[in-house]
Amino acid sequence: MKRRQTKAEIRAELERQVQSFIDKGGEIQQVEMGESGLEDGKYDPRRFGFESSVQSRTPLNGLLATIDSRRKSPKPDASMKKVRTQPRQKVIYDDFGEPLRKVWVDE
Repeated sequence: MKRRQTKAEIRAELERQVQSFIDKGGEIQQVEMGESGLEDGKYDPRRFGFESSVQSRTPLNGLLATIDSRRKSPKPDASMKKVRTQPRQKVIYDDFGEPLRKVWVDE
């Protein structure tokens, strides 16, 4: 497993890259704060995708109350289970455990 770089190692790597850029003849320009994001003295409105119209929100209070009431309600016990309404097949055995016949029973 590879060890993650520490912040100090990342800073040192960035410093080496900047120094290498300067040594090769690169030049760093100073820019006023906020100047780089401006076009003709204004922010470019196409760059901000979150400035769409405000959408209405759906209130969830009633839904959350319903979910909470379900959680707090007691669990159904064995007496509340559904009773089978369809007949099922039962095997009749003889005294020696051999199957004799199958019958349909309503239980």
